Amino acid sequence: MAMHTRRTPLERIEYIIIVSTLLLLVVFTLQPLLNLLALSLSAPENVAGFSGLSILPDGFSPDVWMLLLQHPNVQRGIFNSVWMTTTSVVIGVFFTALMAWGMSRPGLPGRRIIFILVLVTIVFEPGIIPDYFLMKRLGLLNTPWSVIMYKAISAWYLIILIRFFEEIPKELLEAAELDGANPFQTFFMVVLPLAKPALATIALFYFVLHWNEFFRAMIYLTDQSKWPLQVVLRQFVIEGDKVAIVGANNVNNNLGLAQINIRALKAGMILITIVPILAIYPLILKFFTKGTMSGAVKG
Repeated sequence: MAMHTRRTPLERIEYIIIVSTLLLLVVFTLQPLLNLLALSLSAPENVAGFSGLSILPDGFSPDVWMLLLQHPNVQRGIFNSVWMTTTSVVIGVFFTALMAWGMSRPGLPGRRIIFILVLVTIVFEPGIIPDYFLMKRLGLLNTPWSVIMYKAISAWYLIILIRFFEEIPKELLEAAELDGANPFQTFFMVVLPLAKPALATIALFYFVLHWNEFFRAMIYLTDQSKWPLQVVLRQFVIEGDKVAIVGANNVNNNLGLAQINIRALKAGMILITIVPILAIYPLILKFFTKGTMSGAVKG
């Protein structure tokens, strides 16, 4: 039979404050997104006077979304962003885990020196100019690999994984060795499955880092057909380049799509770049389980 404990008055006040604070945070987080969605779906003639607080469309028009989702620059930008981000995450997570596992082993020769060198890259992080000349010397300029290989291994994420691997019970590793597993089998069949929550966290960090990357993509990629979505977004939202989306002929003649308000176009474009980030969180959260290794070692 379930035991119900009665809260004291102080605990009830604390509960109300916590719930109220969380609800306010939810409202403050969702309101801007709902406002952008409502703005992008509002009728063109009502967009100019649309309030920044409203979350319901004023009239209804799907023209903004039909234009954006059918536009070749946006479609190409989405494709480039997805494959560059996916490749960056796979490379980043795998090599970060591999390096972290090696550096977490106490018997690694020169472990302390390697760790100091990693810390040096954090304190004295090279700027855009050394990075640019490095990519030029490697022949990677104007290729997606210049963006993918940028921060292929992050020193911060490396340290997080090193600390996680150091907490893995040595009894598990010794049991794998007794069963005849070599170091690589131990890494792939024992360590990585135990590290799913940490790897999911690192994957999320890499995903956000590379999905939002636009500055280096703008510098390294001169061919517009290789631009990720963030650079397309910057060209349109920051520079207000409506012609790039609507078309010069429509703008000059004020025909058809030129009637769409640029505020609604910007709102739709911003949402397109945000949705993948919001969609990835529920997929990652299921790995954030507590006590993954609890019970793995029984005395």
